[in-house]
Amino acid sequence: MASQSHAANPHSRYYVPHPSAWPFALTVGLALIVYGVAGWLEQRQVPTTLLVSAGALLAVYIIFSWFRGVALESEHGAYNAQVDRTFRWGMSWFIFSEVMFFGAFFGALFYTRVLSVPWLGGAGAKLLTNLVLWPHFEAVWPSNGPAHIGGDFEPMEAWGLPAINTVLLISSSFTVTWAHHALKDNRRGRCIAFMLLTIALGATFLGLQAHEYIHAYTVQNMTLHSGVYGSTFFMLTGFHGLHVTLGTLMLIIITIRLALGHFKPDHHFGFEGVAWYWHFVDVVWILLFTFVYVL
Repeated sequence: MASQSHAANPHSRYYVPHPSAWPFALTVGLALIVYGVAGWLEQRQVPTTLLVSAGALLAVYIIFSWFRGVALESEHGAYNAQVDRTFRWGMSWFIFSEVMFFGAFFGALFYTRVLSVPWLGGAGAKLLTNLVLWPHFEAVWPSNGPAHIGGDFEPMEAWGLPAINTVLLISSSFTVTWAHHALKDNRRGRCIAFMLLTIALGATFLGLQAHEYIHAYTVQNMTLHSGVYGSTFFMLTGFHGLHVTLGTLMLIIITIRLALGHFKPDHHFGFEGVAWYWHFVDVVWILLFTFVYVL
């Protein structure tokens, strides 16, 4: 990501990099992952392992290469105060878009539990809905209906692995905050130590969630095909797990940059942006634990 000839000039108004193919290439990698995972879930006749592996390798390579280019631009002094402000606005709007993204799925869960399931059970003035569509439907939650899709299943328990994962993510919010304060105090070693602890907490969360998914599929018969409960559960927790994965990758990159001597106590938005994202991921999980597992 080379700069234009005048961009490195400290008196230049704004840094504009040359056009890059990284966004397109990353889209290809992510599309391979999504298609491979969807093929595995739907049991299609596609090489799911090959697609997911190729997509993941491509995505990781691009992310590290892309981030490296941006890091070098920053370290070479290409960014001024105006660029810093646009980064902050850009990250703020990105997180806002993610709030809307998860808001749609939480909205679907609310609509299902509070409106659709009671209507199908004949609640209120919706008796005809029950009689015409599903006369034997029982308005209970969790539900694998209508039509008992996917067969019997065991619902997810809140006070096992999910509760442990909640403690892990809340703890990681504290550790990344302590790392930030250490960086502002110019205590780089302490900052790196807290970052490594944050990465370990995020990786442990992902490992426990993978174990939970395997147990749900193999023991509880709880899958994406388990009616509306299964679909909303895996959509919400699955996308959150993807965000934790991306957040962990970003934490790793930031920690590598810290070890290389990047960032200064008064100039480190790359660190701050990742911390913002990680706090957002933590808040989403608290909402998930409350409304998906507990209530």
